[in-house]
Amino acid sequence: MRYCSTRGRAPSVSFEEALLAGLAPDGGLYMPEEWPHFSSADIARFKGQSFAAIACAVLSPFVGDTFTDGELAEMCEHAFANFTHPAVAPLRQIGDDEWILELFHGPTLAFKDVAMQLLGLMFEKVLAKRDQKLTIIGATSGDTGGAAIEALKNKARLNVFILHPEGKISAVQRKIMTTSGAANIFNIAVDGTFDDCQSIVKTLFGEREFAQNVALGGVNSINWARIAIQSVYYFASAVALGAPDRKLSYCVPTGNFGDIFAGFVAHKMGLPIHRLCAATNQNDIVHRVLQTGDYQPTKVNATTSPSMDIQVASNFERLIFEMSGRDSDQVRALMACQKQSGGFTLPKTLFEKMSPLFTSQMASEKEVIVCMKEHFESSSYLIDPHTAVGCVVAKKIADRERDHTGTMVTLSTAHPAKFPESVVAATGQTPSLPKSMEDLYDRPEVMSHCAADPAAIRAFILGHAQTV
Repeated sequence: MRYCSTRGRAPSVSFEEALLAGLAPDGGLYMPEEWPHFSSADIARFKGQSFAAIACAVLSPFVGDTFTDGELAEMCEHAFANFTHPAVAPLRQIGDDEWILELFHGPTLAFKDVAMQLLGLMFEKVLAKRDQKLTIIGATSGDTGGAAIEALKNKARLNVFILHPEGKISAVQRKIMTTSGAANIFNIAVDGTFDDCQSIVKTLFGEREFAQNVALGGVNSINWARIAIQSVYYFASAVALGAPDRKLSYCVPTGNFGDIFAGFVAHKMGLPIHRLCAATNQNDIVHRVLQTGDYQPTKVNATTSPSMDIQVASNFERLIFEMSGRDSDQVRALMACQKQSGGFTLPKTLFEKMSPLFTSQMASEKEVIVCMKEHFESSSYLIDPHTAVGCVVAKKIADRERDHTGTMVTLSTAHPAKFPESVVAATGQTPSLPKSMEDLYDRPEVMSHCAADPAAIRAFILGHAQTV
């Protein structure tokens, strides 16, 4: 399997090269040159298999000869062994044809753990084989950073720099990131928004001499391996609910468009998904572009679901690439327009290709609070604000097009204990941290502070990273 850039001006690479590079040298995102395909019979055979076994089968075509079958199987078993639920991503029924997919049973209580635990092992094995070191840089709106740190801490061949918007994530999210105690982890609180952090990361990847000197790699969903791994829980949950013979739709709380794009990947590989429903909070750029074709960022507003307080959805570029018939010229033109003027308008033919599969809705802060309260009062089930965004939108879309969506699965992306203030305000209940985190608030924090300036971050990295 080879990987090409969405912008068409970089040579194709192997999975190993795409894993280590993160972003393509032309600024584009890596995509597989062709889609592996599973038949209905192939998908049906996943029934009864463990999450690790399904992961190995789904990922095998993507990794090519980077790992042997035995190596991949061993890494999958290891990666998911420390999840607190044997199913890794269990389903919970909340209505006649409504389910929640719980993706928060990993070590940092967020869906990012599913990909990051395996990604860390892949990095370790490839770097050992190459006898190299790697400097990881990532931007986080709260959950990616914690999951990356947990997966990559104390790994001798990795230095990890995580940028987060200062004061704009929950205290639990921050403490999970800043209390690892690992010498190879560097937390940077940036005076700005998540979009500022993400822009800095992209800028530094674009500085080729700097990126090569420090051997720069990424863990955000710009890294193709992240997206590929996240597609696994679509397969696992669909089979558990009767796929390929049952009509399924997924509602995905989204900001950066990575998690819902993983559903699109599963769809391209043969999983019969009828609707992919993008759920946004009041920072609704994904909803607006899917409804109107206009991608116009506005000011980021702070909400109770901070991981979705985003106005630049990086992975939307991958969808444009695929829906345009892999027209790199069109991708470059739209991305240049975004860089110059802040936004773009999708050509009508491209926009119309998205509508049969993708739909969207927005959840207001009031609707989120009411949803959290109603779930607790009806079933004593606590959900976090991001999951509530998904549940609100799932209901809106199901009510509007029930005959089309079939069974609706909402992705629950974080444990309610990561957002205790919001959960208490909505329900009066304080969600408990798991035993492994009971002393979280007592752990000493290590964190640096920087302006939202690529030069400042570059200097910080140069002052702390070990070069290859």
